[in-house]
Amino acid sequence: MSTRSRGVLNLEYSEALAWLESLGRFGSRPGLQRIQALLEVLGHPEQGLEVVHVAGTNGKGSVCAYISSILAAAGYRTGLYTSPHLVSYTERLQVNGQEVPEPVLARLLTQVRQAAERVTTDTGEHPTEFEVLTAAAFLYFNVQKVDYLVLEVGLGGRLDATNVVFPQVAVISNISHDHVGVLGTSIAAIAREKAGIIKPGRPVVMAPQEEEAAQVIVAVAKEWGSPLLSVRERVALHLVEESLQKQRFHLQLGEASYQDVVIHLLGRHQLDNAATAILAIDVLCSLGAEVKPDALYQGLAATRWPARFEVMSSRPVVIVDGAHNLAGAQALARAVRDYLPGRRVVLLIGVLADKDVSSILRELGPLGQAAVVTRPDSPRAADLESVADGLSVYVPHVVVEPDVRRAVDRALALACRDDVVLVCGSLYLVGWARKYIGRTHI
Repeated sequence: MSTRSRGVLNLEYSEALAWLESLGRFGSRPGLQRIQALLEVLGHPEQGLEVVHVAGTNGKGSVCAYISSILAAAGYRTGLYTSPHLVSYTERLQVNGQEVPEPVLARLLTQVRQAAERVTTDTGEHPTEFEVLTAAAFLYFNVQKVDYLVLEVGLGGRLDATNVVFPQVAVISNISHDHVGVLGTSIAAIAREKAGIIKPGRPVVMAPQEEEAAQVIVAVAKEWGSPLLSVRERVALHLVEESLQKQRFHLQLGEASYQDVVIHLLGRHQLDNAATAILAIDVLCSLGAEVKPDALYQGLAATRWPARFEVMSSRPVVIVDGAHNLAGAQALARAVRDYLPGRRVVLLIGVLADKDVSSILRELGPLGQAAVVTRPDSPRAADLESVADGLSVYVPHVVVEPDVRRAVDRALALACRDDVVLVCGSLYLVGWARKYIGRTHI
């Protein structure tokens, strides 16, 4: 839902956000020339920051959340830049878990707007929405004097606006098919774009990957003389307990042994994400950071990442998950079967037309005994009737409700107390639905 439709009261913030949202007309245009020109006008606020740069298709947000939480628990002033947001742009810029205040973001955007106008005059190209927000983030974290900035790539890596830093460590989470029109249709091509964040001589942490992706990352790291640390080769993890409240595991990393580690992000894929974050922290420690075991335990246990197999209520069980590509849908389907075997599932689903809709429906459809199809808050939303037709192959009872409020109410009305309501398909849907469910149904 747009900022304007939520009724922002702060005039300065409202005007700044209206301008930022208007930049959506420029779309997503890979390339570094505009962000580099913008940062030059702003005095290069990205320089001097100690950065952990994280790319990947799935899990990169969770990996960022784990790393930043551990560093904060260790006493470091830690910045976190992620995208997209669920409800508010302020979610994207955080310091030790606190979102940037609206008036501060308004002032940052005003400063960047002036620089963007100069860049447009000089080059004939206007910076995109993401480039403007990324520049504002660098300004913010520079002024905030963060000890570390955990920086999530927006799209791809090589030509992403965040790829103007020389990080302490590059981290590459799981790679799968997504944004194929921009990044390429093969896993190797996508991996090559993601590996574009690797910098000469700087260490690279690689999450468990398909062999095709791993080969590309290994080759790029070798080309740049960058030490490569593979989670699959260096980390041994044993799951001890899983429930709808937590996961508990033992982990071995070299000589270090961590027993009874607890995380509250659910799903087997979160074990890989946590292991990736732990290995990244270990690399930072080898470069001079001080993170004691207690801080690692505390940081992992404190990590929250909304709308990733997030349990909103228990009777019925309401889960929101932003899975929006094939790998995300597969991870979500596995988590539902692991945690809630045999339970009747009502799907509330909305997807974007530029995603692999048929594959997403193929993974999620068999979970459901009933489904409500609704429209995510995006001009890229898929045609509802087409989605409903695709779901009807798997789900006995499918209804279409374009209005998200009514769709939430309808899905909950279809569920009995022992059922599961699964809200999924797009972050543009689950962000707003999560807020509505929390306000009206819990």
